[in-house]
Amino acid sequence: MPHRLILVLATAIVLGGCARVADSRLNPFNWFGGGEEEGVETVEVVETDPRARVAQITELVVERTPTGAIVRATALPPTQGWYDAALVAAEDAPVNGAMVYVFRAFPPDGPRPVSTVRSRELTAARALSPQDLAQIRIIRVEGALNARTARR
Repeated sequence: MPHRLILVLATAIVLGGCARVADSRLNPFNWFGGGEEEGVETVEVVETDPRARVAQITELVVERTPTGAIVRATALPPTQGWYDAALVAAEDAPVNGAMVYVFRAFPPDGPRPVSTVRSRELTAARALSPQDLAQIRIIRVEGALNARTARR
């Protein structure tokens, strides 16, 4: 009996040091990595949404859910008072496995204070179904000054 206990403990210690499932690609929560910051390409596009692009994307998180995934982005406008934030799809369907969203919001009507970063943050989210995720390898959220990308 003591030999078996020693063997089980030794095996558990050796296997425990090999790798963690939490950091593994087998873990579905790691299918999309954290958002990486990138530059924004300036392309002339006729935009139909009346909301302005928010200046800077500070965070991009793709969270797996039982019904697909939730894309959540945080942006930083130049002043307080921006409202009605949304992630608007740049195209109706993914292009070459990449789905691009533009972070948009209405600016305030008049001059507003700049104040602290925390008081200016906006968050918007969008749900994706498993059918949507089957076609998507890259999720990109663009602002006016930068973009963030999550890859599978």
